[in-house]
Amino acid sequence: MKVSGSAQPVMGGFERYLTVWVLLCIVAGIALGHWMPALSHAIAAMEVAKVNLPVGLLIWVMIIPMLVKIDFSALSRVKSHARGIGVTLFINWGVKPFSMALLAWLFLRQLFAQWLDPAQVDSYVAGLILLAAAPCTAMVFVWSQLCKGDPYFTLSQVALNDTIMLLAFAPIVALLLGISSISVPWDTLLVSVLLYILMPVAIAQMLRQQLLRRSEAALQRASAAMGPLSMLALLATLVLLFAFQGKTILEQPLVIALLAVPILIQVVLNSGLAYWLNKKLGVAHCVAGPSALIGASNFFELAVATAISLFGLHSGAALATVVGVLIEVPVMLVVVAVVNRSRHWYETAASPES
Repeated sequence: MKVSGSAQPVMGGFERYLTVWVLLCIVAGIALGHWMPALSHAIAAMEVAKVNLPVGLLIWVMIIPMLVKIDFSALSRVKSHARGIGVTLFINWGVKPFSMALLAWLFLRQLFAQWLDPAQVDSYVAGLILLAAAPCTAMVFVWSQLCKGDPYFTLSQVALNDTIMLLAFAPIVALLLGISSISVPWDTLLVSVLLYILMPVAIAQMLRQQLLRRSEAALQRASAAMGPLSMLALLATLVLLFAFQGKTILEQPLVIALLAVPILIQVVLNSGLAYWLNKKLGVAHCVAGPSALIGASNFFELAVATAISLFGLHSGAALATVVGVLIEVPVMLVVVAVVNRSRHWYETAASPES
């Protein structure tokens, strides 16, 4: 995949106003569940082996266009940014899932327990763990552009994270859910990895190779054309989720705000730690910026899909992952602003990585 270092930051209307669209999906989903419950129940019943077929199809439409952008040949450039990549890997796989499990326990089982439905607390915790266990794949290209990050670092980091995710996602999720006393069948978890990581990656890479045989321009045109479909599929999935979660939200309107607290703390913790570690290691700002952003953001599409497969459309886990979608864009834009405004402070003490 060709990446231009001079490319201008581009964020389409869907991405820029994703929080607005999610809020509208909340309203539409709750209205659908309240006024057309028969339709919601009919959609929920369309399952095979615990996989909801309409939602599964929407999630494939959501994920595959993002994975088409990933060039796994970029793994050959990993050594050129070893320190920055090392920091991001440490945050993504050594800090973020475990710190989220701790924050979920602290806030949901301790500090906020009196305001949450006890029957759903385990499910909420599971959703937050799923959210933190999958590093972001697609939106990080936007965040990297907005902070003038090195495009080759971003590409190689995302390719490496996606490769690791194939092997590490299921064991980390199983470990943390087990520590949190949440029972999850290994076969269901592995089916989720097969359906929502391995198969979409394989399909996306085959499609990518077919397009590249035509030309680089054909790949770029196809990616641009598929982008809106991906976002529309995300919004349609959210409408269905909120259609099933509407009763819970109306009865406990604070639940979304309470779930957002550990997610917000997690973003601040991981982005700040990654940025500081890069500075201490003398990594160039154009690498430290995207490193901090990749460390803080989540592959929420995968988290939503896995939560539905493991716990169902009605679950607190599905709702918790959707909260991640709700706050992702505005929070990450704040992180971008901090990274950009602190460039002078960063560069006065950091010796750029060669």
